[in-house]
Amino acid sequence: MNTEAFILPGRAGALANYPHARRVGELIFVSGVSCRRADDTHEGVTVDAEGVVHKDIGLQTRAVIENIRAILQAAGADLEHVVDVTVFLVDMKDYAGMNAAYNDYFDAATGPARTTVAVHQLPHPNLLIEIKAVARCP
Repeated sequence: MNTEAFILPGRAGALANYPHARRVGELIFVSGVSCRRADDTHEGVTVDAEGVVHKDIGLQTRAVIENIRAILQAAGADLEHVVDVTVFLVDMKDYAGMNAAYNDYFDAATGPARTTVAVHQLPHPNLLIEIKAVARCP
């Protein structure tokens, strides 16, 4: 089967040896994506004057979905081609905030199937969410 890896320069790189996405036949498999920027900072994370870290699930969710969009566009697709997503949340208390941001991008009639799970932690303590996606090739 014909496969193609997509590694996007100028985007946050993988933390190990894997591509941002891989096309296999008519499907594009997007690796788990966070809100990490190319400079290793995180969207939706601020530090106040006292050094307290504040994390915003809405901003992080939007950044993750926009990162997925950029990866899909590099592979010749876009968000409307997503057929399945898996959402990983560090804390289910963020479920409503994640849904509010997610619903700005997808709707039930045309959006992807979705599974949401709580995980113990993600690769950096600033991260509240990671999303993995599968899209069809247009």
